[in-house]
Amino acid sequence: MGFQLPGSARDFTVGNFLALTRLFRMDELICACVSIVVYNLDKAKFNRAVIAMRENLTHVIEDYLKTIYDLTVNGTRATTNQIARRMGVQPASVTNMLQKLSATRPPLVDYRKHRGARLTKGGEQVALEIIRHHRLLEMFLQQTLGYSWDEVHEEADRLEHVISEAMEERIALSLGDPRHDPHGDPIPTRDLRLPEISSITLSQLRPGGEAVVQRVRDTDPELLRYLSEMGIMPEARLRVLEYSPFDGNLKLQIEGRDETAVLGVSVTSKVYVITE
Repeated sequence: MGFQLPGSARDFTVGNFLALTRLFRMDELICACVSIVVYNLDKAKFNRAVIAMRENLTHVIEDYLKTIYDLTVNGTRATTNQIARRMGVQPASVTNMLQKLSATRPPLVDYRKHRGARLTKGGEQVALEIIRHHRLLEMFLQQTLGYSWDEVHEEADRLEHVISEAMEERIALSLGDPRHDPHGDPIPTRDLRLPEISSITLSQLRPGGEAVVQRVRDTDPELLRYLSEMGIMPEARLRVLEYSPFDGNLKLQIEGRDETAVLGVSVTSKVYVITE
């Protein structure tokens, strides 16, 4: 019977070790302990590498990396025009920045003229670190400081670049290591991993379809306030009653609500769901 390393090595304690001495040979346990030490050393080395990589990056560069990550999370490359629209800058400025980021050592972006850009492994690590800061800050602002879910995004945008790794860790611990932000987006783990998320939007459902809201786009405060009033928030259950093929409107029954709601594509395309 071989020893299996616990799924989360950081949770392995001396108590675990003493309990397991009754089940496994000492040589197996020693090998396991060595594996845990190596795991934690590798994780610490990884975290130091990401911190070092960020030391010479401006807030603007970090915003570019985060934007490119968001645009390419489905496996595609981000075009210059897509990045320009998302960031509110001119395409020529984007091209200059992409050339700069692809020339760093190590390169942060894989940029090819007329084919767009995607992040390198190093660029992705930096982007995920900023995203972890952002989403933890959103939870902290809502749960500790009493901000509403439509207020936290812009505040977190301002703070995500300046908090230290020590503050990030304290925020995470004070919140009980949350897995999702107020809008349902997953928070990257300490080793910068993200779970799979749904790419199915509410707009894709048809009559008879039932789903649970997983997350919503967080960049439009007015939309968030509207959805809150309608009861459409993460974990809300919905059922599609009618679909209009002319304008894409959906008539919905929202769990816990007596009245039905009719929503257009401009709203339903920004709500991501898990179908049942």
